[in-house]
Amino acid sequence: MEDIKKNLEYLLSNIQSLHKKSIFSVKKVPKLVAVSKKQEDYKIDQALDSGQKIFGENRVQEAINRWQKRLETYKDLELRLIGPLQTNKVKQSLNLFDVIETIDRERIAIEISKNLYVNTKTKSFYIQVNTGNEPQKSGIDPLEADTFIKYCINDLNLPIIGLMCIPPVWEEPAMHFVLLQKIANRNNLPELSMGMSSDYEDAIKFGATSVRIGSLLFGERKV
Repeated sequence: MEDIKKNLEYLLSNIQSLHKKSIFSVKKVPKLVAVSKKQEDYKIDQALDSGQKIFGENRVQEAINRWQKRLETYKDLELRLIGPLQTNKVKQSLNLFDVIETIDRERIAIEISKNLYVNTKTKSFYIQVNTGNEPQKSGIDPLEADTFIKYCINDLNLPIIGLMCIPPVWEEPAMHFVLLQKIANRNNLPELSMGMSSDYEDAIKFGATSVRIGSLLFGERKV
């Protein structure tokens, strides 16, 4: 059985140590986003009991089922959508998530802007950049990122605060992290969601402000 409390303590310590050694040490320590998709309930509860407050979900309906009741008990949770968003799930997502990291096309951006109100729960958004130009992955082409970022902020008035990427599994992730950082810097976006269980250490070295970790915290999923 996974010792989630021990795993969490190690990850937080390692994140802090890596950050302290990086050239970004003057900035805030990167946040650990616990990727809770398809994890068993007891593991989620162990993570909550161990003090973890930020969780990332890939599917809207799964997140609703998992978190609706828990949100009544834990008032200080931060939920992030880190998976693809469909237009028919936008309204539900805006009432559930604090942060949506996966704006990846114009249609979704427009749908969000139509449904964004003062009392909407979601206050912050990231744009997902397909740094590897992989046809099977969501995300904006890096060459189109600057134009799309400006469109979302200036034309749609979306509160875009950062960028997110998932590097190709067969390539060195560092080059993708550097690319994302350059795009963010050009557009004055302070937040970078990059790095997962396999590459979060590299991501921190290249300026990640949050890392999305599942298996190193919860253990491998059974499904």
